Amino acid sequence: MRPMIRVFFAIVALCLLAVAPAWAEGQGVVAIVNDKPVTEYDISQRITLLKILGDTKPEALSRKKALQSLVDDQVKNVEAKKYNMTATDADITGQIARVSKGMSTDAAGLLARLKKAGISDVTFRAYIATQIGFNRIIGSRYRENIKVAPGDIDRKTAEIKSTVDSRMSQIMQDPRMKGVTVYEIMEIILPVDSNDSALLQARAVEAAQLQQRFKGCGNIKAAAAGIFDVRPGKKIEADGAKLPRPMKAALDKAGPGRAIGPMRGKGGIQLLAFCGLRKITPPKPNFQMPTRQQIENILINEKYDGFEEEYMKAARQSVYVEYRNDSYSQ
Repeated sequence: MRPMIRVFFAIVALCLLAVAPAWAEGQGVVAIVNDKPVTEYDISQRITLLKILGDTKPEALSRKKALQSLVDDQVKNVEAKKYNMTATDADITGQIARVSKGMSTDAAGLLARLKKAGISDVTFRAYIATQIGFNRIIGSRYRENIKVAPGDIDRKTAEIKSTVDSRMSQIMQDPRMKGVTVYEIMEIILPVDSNDSALLQARAVEAAQLQQRFKGCGNIKAAAAGIFDVRPGKKIEADGAKLPRPMKAALDKAGPGRAIGPMRGKGGIQLLAFCGLRKITPPKPNFQMPTRQQIENILINEKYDGFEEEYMKAARQSVYVEYRNDSYSQ
């Protein structure tokens, strides 16, 4: 290679080295895990993925915890390779099918939902592969310790029932559970185009006639027979507790199927029809206790989580993490 060409490539290499840190910062690199960068974008994707899968409680989806999840994935992958427990493509495909079924969809539907949220098939399959490999390690190492005794199931059942009973008692004492009395009302307008007192009086007389004939919101047309330009409004439902007191008192006195008025309204002479009355009571929450098998699975998962954290405390020493953003390392 000619000397000038060597100098040129050396300069280019130096420029690239100088640009690389700035490029990384532009990509929002927050940590380097075993020489692999983790960016703000990766963290956002992990939060989105966990939200869709429902694997983590919403209150636990902080960016710092999402970064820890990504770091732990590197730890789990190292451990899976160490013990030759990595997942095959068939394993991953099968697990995606099971996850999809648990979310009341199929693999195509779940992948489409993830893609719409900006998460690629590759990213999702890598996440699933990590979980499979690490689950195999924990299952193999702690198989004998994950068993649950019948007495543990009984205690957990009693604990859940006590919690449910307490919560149900709180719900039933909520004033909103007493129900709402709904007034079905309808405005009836006899339009008046001017402020002429004689015309207003004449329309008020016609409104009084309509009121006398009124027998319910289903017979407005018959009640308005022979009266010019009667305009019924739309039936509306109003919470009785929120109606103005004078209006509620007048409606209660008249009773359903009658009308109150006449009165001067914005567009002319007005009647207020009382179409009906009904009470809306919120349904009592219908909580079903989990089965013994479901409770056993809950206890197994709790034990599994404890064993996983115990294992990870030591395994995290196998990866190197360099934080580029101090807020994530504190």
